[in-house]
Amino acid sequence: MKTLVITGGTDGMGKALARAYVERGDTVVTVGRDPRKAVPGAAFIPADLSLISENRRVIEEINAKYPAVDALVLCARYFRTSRFVTAEGLEGTFALDYLSRFLLSHGLHEPGVIVNVSGPGQPDGRIHWDDLLLEHGYDGMTAQFQAGKANDLLGVAFAAPGRRTRYVLIHPGSVSTGVAGQFDATTAPHAEALKRYGLPVEEGIKPIVARIDDPPAEPLSAFIRERRIGVDLPSFDRGAADRLHRLTLKLIGSREGPI
Repeated sequence: MKTLVITGGTDGMGKALARAYVERGDTVVTVGRDPRKAVPGAAFIPADLSLISENRRVIEEINAKYPAVDALVLCARYFRTSRFVTAEGLEGTFALDYLSRFLLSHGLHEPGVIVNVSGPGQPDGRIHWDDLLLEHGYDGMTAQFQAGKANDLLGVAFAAPGRRTRYVLIHPGSVSTGVAGQFDATTAPHAEALKRYGLPVEEGIKPIVARIDDPPAEPLSAFIRERRIGVDLPSFDRGAADRLHRLTLKLIGSREGPI
């Protein structure tokens, strides 16, 4: 039996993954905002993962109750057409789609595998080094692409020879889910098309399940569905990964103290 922690485990692919592993008889812990959406048979931790303080609370609870986690699956995300600032003064997409994943990745006690469901290797992704919180010229897609790039660099900085945890970045492809977000007239049709024409969610989770059940041997790997992509691509630059890691620690420390 496995013990899995799934963020975004009350909607979309996260919820489908939780159901699949509960049905297998595994221990599943889901993290989400709405207890009414909790998966029967799974433990539920309510949290707003866009807040550093909430991530710290979740990490403490999981480490205390589930000291041996086989898989941490990071699915939580939320699209925002308009810029949103959290109560801690952070841009919402950066906080939820990247910073929460950073905190959970580094905070849990050495899970066997971390599967970060993001968009590895995206050519449009870039880090806005002088404006990480996108205070100038915010755009929802820009925020999403930056978060995707940041997660690539998170994987690079996290992975190390000799570390027990394997880090897997995976793009599940176009999957028909209830895409969570706040959309405008331009972006709403894309979300609707994804729900209409994407793969059924049961099919969409298959490559994620494969990586959970049989993690690659390498410290870091990246996939677009079943297809591997090289982690020597520019999106996985070691220098940029180290730079972002330092900036992230500084950002966390300015809000809540060191990780």
